[in-house]
Amino acid sequence: MKTAIKTQKTVAILPFVVSITYKKQPKGYDPAANKAEELKSGKSIQASMYTYLLRRVSDYTVTFQDVEKTNILLLKNKLLDSLDYHTKDEIAKILGVDAVIYGSYSQATTRSEAGAIVTTALFGFGGKTGNGIITMQIANGTDGETLWRYTKSMNEGLLTSTDDVIESQMRKVSRNFPYMK
Repeated sequence: MKTAIKTQKTVAILPFVVSITYKKQPKGYDPAANKAEELKSGKSIQASMYTYLLRRVSDYTVTFQDVEKTNILLLKNKLLDSLDYHTKDEIAKILGVDAVIYGSYSQATTRSEAGAIVTTALFGFGGKTGNGIITMQIANGTDGETLWRYTKSMNEGLLTSTDDVIESQMRKVSRNFPYMK
């Protein structure tokens, strides 16, 4: 890992694969709308991570490709909706980068926000609406090999947004993020 990372200059962040499940499906559940929300959340995680990394760009040994450029190149090459069908080195070559950051986020919603609000109002606690697991990996652009992996479980509350999740996780990741100077 250390040898490969020393030669890398530019890294792309791919949209995350997001899975949203429910302990009890909400009224009016629409599978198509759920899928659209998963895709939107994947791009939101990508953008939040890019924003976080840009704020600390002087702390890293690499630069990060703009996510808009990444997504346009993926779209032009008809990869945006089929990332799972291509190797990470193929994707890195198309994007013109030395490595790619990719990952997944699984969210299991255990109760509605309305239920959490009522519990919090009545008892002063209980704002948890579900839990999630985030996995982030870095793949080498030359051979697609995984160089680094991070996985973390978390509880989600009433005010948890994508930015909050990424901010919290990246603070933890930064302790052993391989591109730190």
